[in-house]
Amino acid sequence: MNKVASSSNSRPFSFFHALVVAVAASGIVSLGFSAQQPAKPTQVVPTQGAVAEKGGPAVFEIDDVHSMALFRVQHLGAGRFWGLFNDVGGTVQYTPEKFLSMNITIQTGSVETHSEQLNRHLKSPDFFNAVEFPAMTFVSSGSKLLASGRFEVVGDLTIRGVTKKVTVPVECSAISKMGGATRAGFEATFELKRSDFGVSYGVEKKMIGDETRVVVSLEGIEAGSVAKP
Repeated sequence: MNKVASSSNSRPFSFFHALVVAVAASGIVSLGFSAQQPAKPTQVVPTQGAVAEKGGPAVFEIDDVHSMALFRVQHLGAGRFWGLFNDVGGTVQYTPEKFLSMNITIQTGSVETHSEQLNRHLKSPDFFNAVEFPAMTFVSSGSKLLASGRFEVVGDLTIRGVTKKVTVPVECSAISKMGGATRAGFEATFELKRSDFGVSYGVEKKMIGDETRVVVSLEGIEAGSVAKP
């Protein structure tokens, strides 16, 4: 909640910048993912107790300043409307070309549309009901390597207290040691029906679309590495 209230001061133009990045990324990632021919997929690797290398996978803690989750729905049968959640936390465990595990939490009260009236409506029981359900979560249960840096991740997605097993494509965009700390970028683009999770306002009368595109962009800092001030 605090992050949303202060976002216009601490992160100028972040909303519009995020939409530009997300629109480009969603097209690039989704097209790239579908066009990429999988390279002899490995068997699904269970998340719990898996060790990809000696010492286990690297653990990346989500940097909430440089991470966000976006959603897109059709509005009144016309335009495709974007919104975002800018409070994203959790961890990603990763060993390149072998293993990927995710435990992600998104605060529903951090929803942002650049309209305070719409923000309040989205936090209400009509949509995300942020008071009763303050967080959405995704906890992976397994992953499969499809191609270099690209995984198919299976896990439990919980929205408004409804949990469903989903499979999403996740790409590791890069690993970098710039700025002192070791950082890794991850991105997922997928579709879901919001009514499956009890977010059904406007669906019956076709005022607002049911099919929802989700783009989750994450940047993690490896545990134990320290970024320069």
